[in-house]
Amino acid sequence: MKKTLLALLIAHTAHAAPVTLDGEHTTAADIAAIARGETVAIADSAQARVEKSFAVLLAAAKTGQPIYGFTVGVGWNKDRTFVNAQGELDQALIKASQDFNRGLIRAHVGAVGDILPAEKVRAVLATRLNMVLTGSPGLQPAYVQTYVDMLNKNVLPVVPSKGSIGQADITILGHTALAMIGEGDVTYQGKRMPAREAFQQAGIKTVEPYGKDALAILSTNAYSLGLAALQSEKLAQLDRMQHLVYALSLEGLNGNVSPILADNVAAKGFPAGIQSAKTVREHLAGSYLWQRDDNRAVQDPLSFRDGVWILSALSEARQRAADKLAIQLNHGDDNPTVVADARAPDEQPETLRRYIAGGGALFSSANFDPTPWLLDYESTTVALAHNANASVQRLIKLNDPAFTHLSRFLGTENSYHAFGAMEKPPVALAREIQLLANPASVASVAVAGNIEDVATNAPLAISRLETAADDYAYILGMELIHATQAIDLRLKENPGLALGKDTRALYDAFRKQVTFLDADRPLSDDFARAHDFILEYQPK
Repeated sequence: MKKTLLALLIAHTAHAAPVTLDGEHTTAADIAAIARGETVAIADSAQARVEKSFAVLLAAAKTGQPIYGFTVGVGWNKDRTFVNAQGELDQALIKASQDFNRGLIRAHVGAVGDILPAEKVRAVLATRLNMVLTGSPGLQPAYVQTYVDMLNKNVLPVVPSKGSIGQADITILGHTALAMIGEGDVTYQGKRMPAREAFQQAGIKTVEPYGKDALAILSTNAYSLGLAALQSEKLAQLDRMQHLVYALSLEGLNGNVSPILADNVAAKGFPAGIQSAKTVREHLAGSYLWQRDDNRAVQDPLSFRDGVWILSALSEARQRAADKLAIQLNHGDDNPTVVADARAPDEQPETLRRYIAGGGALFSSANFDPTPWLLDYESTTVALAHNANASVQRLIKLNDPAFTHLSRFLGTENSYHAFGAMEKPPVALAREIQLLANPASVASVAVAGNIEDVATNAPLAISRLETAADDYAYILGMELIHATQAIDLRLKENPGLALGKDTRALYDAFRKQVTFLDADRPLSDDFARAHDFILEYQPK
């Protein structure tokens, strides 16, 4: 009987070393490790930063200045004063602030759709926790421990997956905020239960929200960012594997290596393409393709000939997205934004009013806008679509004797149809990726009293990328099935045929998972195993 993901997480955390978050150096790999079940620790410097930031927020409130989400409302209600905090924050004002924060949280709980799996909820919590540690949100310091306890004790909010337009994921993250004040539902020890009950069983203290705690927890793109972080490792793996599979397919074709020669690609000049060509040449070290063959085509179909440039587009796009993600993970995306160590740069009245005597500043902000990093993720989806199409075209060419001089559909004397019908599944998946590559970020509708008039649909864009990446893993697996079949047929003709050092290792490892197609058989299971192989194989 299979264990649930939550049970596996609990078992894993009993032995794992904690990931230390500091709000400065956290990586997507750290978020992914926490998502898979690693426990969390907080750097002392980060805790001190949160405390200083909260002190700056309270100092700003005592000046009587309107503070969005603290003393005045949010969205269209920014013109309404809810907490008059001028002077000292007495118990009556704190109580008023607590009531306001609770109401704000409840009013932002509205997500719908499938409930997020534990891994994604943990990624979201870890992402927001690290961004809290930047000091930008001005969150009450006690909530840092709430985040840590929820992650380390696996008390996870029940979070539906849809409802954010991507200009801060407020209606989705409202569900995490609700749980943190002891309301709504969570999962704990494999059961869904009220948050307050789970907190009591797990020994987690419920913290009363005040100041701008509500906004600090829910007004952030941590949902989109957490999901993007989970894709980083998968995209890096797909990038590694697509170069290997391409190299083996080139051997399956008996392809022309001229397009990957160093001086040839240097003439085009693009560094990522030059690197892709170098990687493919290294994979093919020792291959028969380096031996002269006067029957080899002068030029191959474009899916082969242009291969390294198409591969490099994904390499470059996913690295650029990863670099942007690393920046955003370790910086705030809050409105208002607290900068604890800021000093006024000039004496202009409109400048000075943002700064606090003694140090620190509170800014009305647009830092929640995800456009700077989101567009690189959409570009990555487009690059996936180009590579998926090229992979499918290579697969089809491997089935064609006109290009390979092998049997039709890579069949044998014992097969009737071989891969004849199997061009359709990868084509269908490639078509889906092409549709997913259409931009999601450019369509928006003005909401919130016509104030929030631009948006990015960030969760939708990341969701499309996630689906496209998984589809591409299937397509690469299907290409690998065809490439190894072509290699087997060539080895039957020439048992001494030499493969490249890396392509030989790939071939040998894959043949332990998916066997040669000697006679017709159902292939869905083979495709599933190939998909998993693509995501799991680690070249030596």
